[in-house]
Order: sequence, then structure tokens, then C-alpha cells
Amino acid sequence: MTRLNVLLLIAVMATAMFLVHTQYRSRLLYTELDRANTEARRLEVDGDRLQVEKRAQATPLRVEKLAKEQLKMRTTTPAITQYVRPDGTVIPPIPAPAASAPARPASTNPSRRTG
Repeated sequence: MTRLNVLLLIAVMATAMFLVHTQYRSRLLYTELDRANTEARRLEVDGDRLQVEKRAQATPLRVEKLAKEQLKMRTTTPAITQYVRPDGTVIPPIPAPAASAPARPASTNPSRRTG
């Protein structure tokens, strides 16, 4: 009977130790999960901030300003545009017609007669 009591005592102690160890590991894992969730929220907020910053940096006006100032680019016009054929030869530019004043049509207003 004494042996059985000692054996049961050892079994109860082993089970209690296993339970304590399991609870300890559970708390560690919960703490790690909470830290990971906090880090994920922080990264999500940081990612949202970077997306807003990216959109602000890529506005058409800003891109055009940087192209003009830093890259010394200019807006295309027919006068500076060169067209290239598939064989590599350049098509000469077509000169723009001279801007002349349009002819005014004669007045056809019937209420205005000269006598």
C-alpha cells in the first residue's frame, strides 16, 4: 500500500509540474502573440503613412516641377518633335503654317442698310 501511495504521489507531482510548465509556456506564447499584434498594427500604420506620402510625392504637378527643375525637361511641341521611321531614318518636321488674320466676312445683317 505504501508503494502505491508513493507512486500516486509521484504521478500527482509530475502532473502538477507539467500543468505549471504548460501554463508558463501558454503565458509566454500569449505575450509573444500580443507583441506580434502590436508590431503588426504599428507596421500597418507606418505602411498607410508611407502610402499617403507616396501619393503626395507622385502628384502630376510635383512630377512636372521636378522634371523641369532637376532633369531640365521641357514640354513637347511640334517644332521640337522628331519622328523616326522603323528603318531609323528621321522624318523631317513639317513647318507650321504662318498665323495670318482670318478674313472678316461682309456684314449680312438685313436691319442695317445704308442708303
